[in-house]
Amino acid sequence: MKVFLVSTYELGRQPFGLASPAAWLAREGVDVTCLDLSRERFTPRVADADFVAFYLPMHTATRLAVPVISRIRQLNSKVVICCYGLYAPLNDTFLRSLGVSHVLGGEFEADLTCLVTGRTSSSSQDQLPRLEFLQPLRAKLPPLTRYATLQCGERSRVVGYTEASRGCKHTCRHCPIVPVYKGSFRVVAPDVVVADVEAQVVAGAEHITFGDPDFFNGVGHARRVVEGVAGRCPDVTYDVTIKIEHLLDHADLLPLLRDTGCIFVTSAFESFDDKILRRLGKGHTRNEIERAVQLCRESDIPLIPTFVPFTPWTTRTGYQQFLSEIDRLELIDHVAPIQLAIRLLVTSGSRLLELDELAPFLQSYDGQKLLYPWQHADPKMDELAKGIEKIVGERLNVCRRDIFKVVWERAHDGKAQLVRRSQVKTRVNVPYLNEPWFC
Repeated sequence: MKVFLVSTYELGRQPFGLASPAAWLAREGVDVTCLDLSRERFTPRVADADFVAFYLPMHTATRLAVPVISRIRQLNSKVVICCYGLYAPLNDTFLRSLGVSHVLGGEFEADLTCLVTGRTSSSSQDQLPRLEFLQPLRAKLPPLTRYATLQCGERSRVVGYTEASRGCKHTCRHCPIVPVYKGSFRVVAPDVVVADVEAQVVAGAEHITFGDPDFFNGVGHARRVVEGVAGRCPDVTYDVTIKIEHLLDHADLLPLLRDTGCIFVTSAFESFDDKILRRLGKGHTRNEIERAVQLCRESDIPLIPTFVPFTPWTTRTGYQQFLSEIDRLELIDHVAPIQLAIRLLVTSGSRLLELDELAPFLQSYDGQKLLYPWQHADPKMDELAKGIEKIVGERLNVCRRDIFKVVWERAHDGKAQLVRRSQVKTRVNVPYLNEPWFC
């Protein structure tokens, strides 16, 4: 059987979601080809396959996959099409309307292999399986030099990507992981992770991004992974994502991260407004954010925030205060400009739909955009959101401080100049990945 695994977008990373199932299929002797459309052109050869599987880890990837699925279906009405990953089950009905035959969610490798080989799956519909992961097969993907790089001052580094765990034991209302994993998470054996990192270093990687939703979901596992990687690849640096409450609970491990090569930690702040944080079910407060920033600073690990600044409950004053907090905490250089423009995404299956107070803002589900559109009670807030998105979109390669200044002035209608810390502090060279979009 001839199989294509297709990725449309994954934040400029070499997709683990293709490399991992490729290893499972190759072990069974399957003729598998990987196609990363974020780095390669579409080829009509895909339609000659017997089985095509699309990896859908996020909303953007799903939207980009839709026209490709339709094109393949037009070229070959008999090809079997499968979609897998977080956003596949969230959009099950819509995907099947396009001619998709199979939809898989989390921990998909074994079930995908069974579909291709014709074996019966032993997985339960009610519980995610616990897999014995294989070392990902990356030789079938474009080289790492084709993907996003790490910028450290004037120097760029080749970046690899892997996952030491998937899912999350937390249930934040806006998170797309929750409807699929329902508060559970699964780990990849440390020796498999280390072998994958080592192989990527041999292939040129100088830095590794760990894509785990929360690297400290399993603290003991995380320790074994970073110590193993540091032992085998002592010169490689890495970054991880860790929830605010875990940074506070396990602050004693921050020196270990630093000493094993961690050069920044990403954390989903989402907001500085405690009321909004409660609505999102984040499990932390504004004061705890400030404490986490200080702890990371003391450990000499830059903390990189992500935000959802535009929600139905965001006011203009609230947005202005949001910018002021970024400035006050001296985080302007730490914040990717797109994070100043992110708008709350309400997908099918989202726990946000449980909030009665969201209902007045919601419109009917949009099957083309694959979301529930919402409008702010104040039309000027929607205009502000569009204006900020335009500012950021037109300045993707501009200095973060310069963009922040323009956003500040737009948020204040030009009536307040940014004259505080951001203009008197020396610019900080915070490492960052040069992929400009994050959703």
